[in-house]
Amino acid sequence: MAQISKYPISHQLTERIFELFLKTLIEIKSSDEAERFITEFLTPTEKVVLAKRITIALLLEKGYDYRSIQQLLHVSAPTIRSVNLALKYGNDGYRQMLNKIQREEKISILLNSLAVTLLSAPATLERGKGSWSYLKKQIEGDKKSKKRL
Repeated sequence: MAQISKYPISHQLTERIFELFLKTLIEIKSSDEAERFITEFLTPTEKVVLAKRITIALLLEKGYDYRSIQQLLHVSAPTIRSVNLALKYGNDGYRQMLNKIQREEKISILLNSLAVTLLSAPATLERGKGSWSYLKKQIEGDKKSKKRL
């Protein structure tokens, strides 16, 4: 993990710097903007560490056990434990993000099932059914690949 300078700064300046950092995050409006910022702001290692922590929280919420998470993400038990403790006793930061992710997942699943239903009707027609069948298989394949996580 990154080290903090051994030369301390005032508490007031620390608060102001953190306030500026939060304001910067809040001002990000698109995934493209977020990706560009994160790529320049964080080292590759920091990006992986943060992404793994969010994924650990999501997997814990979905009921995965420590061993499965360790094997899947190649993380240590203490890392999983710290995320689990933050989930259980923290200030709901993880929980709020997970709720948003899960809400988007549910909407995505609903839209995919709706698309499959809508594409099933034309696929039963004789003329031009190949294109509709292809689209239906594509969507169903996407659903299966998303369920693996």
